[in-house]
Amino acid sequence: MKERTLSIIKPDGVSRNLIGAVVKRLEEAGLNIMAMKMIRMTKEQAKGFYKVHEGKPFYESVTDFMSSGPCVVMALEGEDVIKRYRKLMGATNYKEAEEGTIRRDFATDIEKNVVHGSDSEENARSEINYFFNALEIAK
Repeated sequence: MKERTLSIIKPDGVSRNLIGAVVKRLEEAGLNIMAMKMIRMTKEQAKGFYKVHEGKPFYESVTDFMSSGPCVVMALEGEDVIKRYRKLMGATNYKEAEEGTIRRDFATDIEKNVVHGSDSEENARSEINYFFNALEIAK
């Protein structure tokens, strides 16, 4: 089933010049990039994006981190793209991620794990709409 998901190259990935390496892996995996842009979230914008985690112990640190520098946001499309991209990213804790995944190869800690990906179709729709309008997504 063809679906869409959101991908974010987090501030640690951007600052370490990993944009090209991540995009190359997406393309090699057959994930189609339908929209892409570099942004810099304010703390308030990061809080809006991570609102589902409000009240959790990591909420302040993740919103501080995500607003600490530029990110690259992408809308990806493909067959079972959510599941396929999550497998390519690897486990949130990079130490538990499989060999060859983005997080295993590039992450430096559990928060600075280079990439974000939607975990469901519902969240993917909401997350893509948070960053992109209809005119920005290639059909």
